[in-house]
Amino acid sequence: MLHTEGSWLKDEHGRTVILRGVNLGGSSKVPFRPNGATHIREGFFDHRNVSFVGRPFPLDEADEHLSRVRAWGLTFLRFLVTWEAIEHAGPGIYDEEYLDYVYQVVRKAGEHGIRLFIDPHQDVWSRFSGGDGAPGWTLEAVGFDMTRFAETGAAIVHATHGDPFPRMIWPTNGTKLAAATMFTLFFAGNDLAPRTLIDGEPAQEYLQRHYIDAVLQVARRLKGLPNVVGYDTLNEPMRGFIGCKDLNAWDTPLKAGEFPTPFQAMLLGAGFPQEIEVWELRRTGPRRTGTRLLNPNGVRAWREGCECVWRANGVWDVDGAGNPYLLRPDHFYRVNGREVGFQDYYRPFAERFARAVHSVAPEALIFEEAEPDAAAAHSAPAERAGRVYAPHWYDVAVLLFKDFSPWLGIDLTGGLVLGPGRIRRSFAAQLARLKGQSDLPTLIGEFGIAFDLKGGRAYRNGDFRAQVAAMDRSYRALDDNLLSATLWNYTADNTNERGDQWNGEDLSIFSRDQQDNPADIHSGGRALQAVVRPYPRAVAGEPLRMSFDIKRRLFEFEFQHDPAVAAPTEIFVPAYQYPKGCVVEVSDGRYEADPACQSVTYYHGTAGPVHRLRIRPAR
Repeated sequence: MLHTEGSWLKDEHGRTVILRGVNLGGSSKVPFRPNGATHIREGFFDHRNVSFVGRPFPLDEADEHLSRVRAWGLTFLRFLVTWEAIEHAGPGIYDEEYLDYVYQVVRKAGEHGIRLFIDPHQDVWSRFSGGDGAPGWTLEAVGFDMTRFAETGAAIVHATHGDPFPRMIWPTNGTKLAAATMFTLFFAGNDLAPRTLIDGEPAQEYLQRHYIDAVLQVARRLKGLPNVVGYDTLNEPMRGFIGCKDLNAWDTPLKAGEFPTPFQAMLLGAGFPQEIEVWELRRTGPRRTGTRLLNPNGVRAWREGCECVWRANGVWDVDGAGNPYLLRPDHFYRVNGREVGFQDYYRPFAERFARAVHSVAPEALIFEEAEPDAAAAHSAPAERAGRVYAPHWYDVAVLLFKDFSPWLGIDLTGGLVLGPGRIRRSFAAQLARLKGQSDLPTLIGEFGIAFDLKGGRAYRNGDFRAQVAAMDRSYRALDDNLLSATLWNYTADNTNERGDQWNGEDLSIFSRDQQDNPADIHSGGRALQAVVRPYPRAVAGEPLRMSFDIKRRLFEFEFQHDPAVAAPTEIFVPAYQYPKGCVVEVSDGRYEADPACQSVTYYHGTAGPVHRLRIRPAR
């Protein structure tokens, strides 16, 4: 079993472990039956009658896909489940067929020598608020009518918006009424919405209890499987309105599309038409392009007989003439005279989650998420043992704009970065900052690139050189920081037309549409020259430096041995990079190469503390 020691992950032999793997899978966010791909409107709101059995892939395809990721050296999975997949039918009604299916897939992964951790995934709360994660009944429980979100601006949802769906617009749902309300209630309802009860129970307690109990259904089902090493707390938790200093403005760099202020979002949901700002996200930052009247017909986002949660909790009201006015612009920033922020509420939740998981799986690692914000703070857990910091990082220029230039990068804390050398240093520094936010072991839970660059040009001409270069510069930044990471993502049913089946995203390193030879395990792979690369799996000491030059296929690694560790160092050496074999050079000691297992085992000498390896293609 893996464990933590200082800022490193260790195996049972005391070796430092660097984990490299992939998120499985991108379409696990949506139901398998009926097909829940986000562009499909038919049956969308029939949210209780769905099944996620078959996500990430049908069981009869498991060996194929698991063999493939194993061959690519991606032997650590971030395995996606969603709260909706477990408890879609209603509160306390668990999908036993789905839980059985998850057990079978996870056990099968273990048979392939693949370890994993469970990711209870969500994005902007739920499919019905423009993302995925929570069951639809959670929104109904607080009074929302999900069928009215489009008219009221409470969410922008692919199924109701239709095609073309604006590029990377979905994250802005985090600032819209539906998702912002749900996250606020989930994390801080006791303080910020004490009058809001669900079946007589405070909303915060009700929502957290059901979420954690749903995850525990998975933990109980998987208990005893040795390849399950831990659980993620919650994918990309969002603050909602928490910490907002003034409800008349949002403090965020991600402004795109129709962008109401927090107070306007509340009024729109209550049926008051609003003239709101419209923004465009550009490489140089967001730019205001105009205004637009939303909800001219005065539709309410709340069910009949249900009042706006925030009016009910004294944030705003209506005067005698029927005009709304703001009572407490800093309601979400000051509680009983003290200033509050997201970490004041995330930390108690994370501790509660960890205690619950450990009641079922005492040895499980807890992978703590961070807000999807490069500048967000991360508070330290009360108990550091067994905790892993698992933030996300992306090449923002490639992700947001679906374009790649070796001369252009973006640092969200510093703006544009120009020139390949500066970009490499910037990316390494960005990841170093993330790593430095915590003294826990760090695993980058998500990174990756959009493959449909320039409108999917590579799908038409077969030229994926830009994707390879984009992927490589992300991997190089990871290597520069000696980081464990799970790539986003592997989607078994990815297509060139619909990508990962979710909100127009297309980040999968595999697609049937690129598969021209099913007998070749690599066929269908994307940007494999960058993805399938050597790395140290287990190190008899402390890693000091690693690099891989994809043009020369030259791998270099340096570490300082720990005299207390007797086991050797193991390096993954992919046949994909070295089809004719490789030459291994070591500074001392000896090594054993095992091409069948794609590995080099290194037994270092004792003459000095620092040891070096070089691996290059055989001529």
